[in-house]
Amino acid sequence: MQASTKDLRFHTKEILDAAMRGEEVIITFHGKPYAKIVPFDNSRKADNKQNDFCGMWKDRTDMDDVNSYISKLRKRRSF
Repeated sequence: MQASTKDLRFHTKEILDAAMRGEEVIITFHGKPYAKIVPFDNSRKADNKQNDFCGMWKDRTDMDDVNSYISKLRKRRSF
């Protein structure tokens, strides 16, 4: 399915319904493809082992107790 940005603005529910039915919707702007709306896959689960962001501080020794570390960061500073 293809829809313009104007269609997206005025017919959002119909476009989202099409995506829920499994259709991919190409959004065009001035006749050129601009974005794609695809159905969301609920069966995919995040794999934190492959995400570099997760566990990036695991080797730090100054963050053994996260709550005290955050409290220390949030303390008011005196000048």
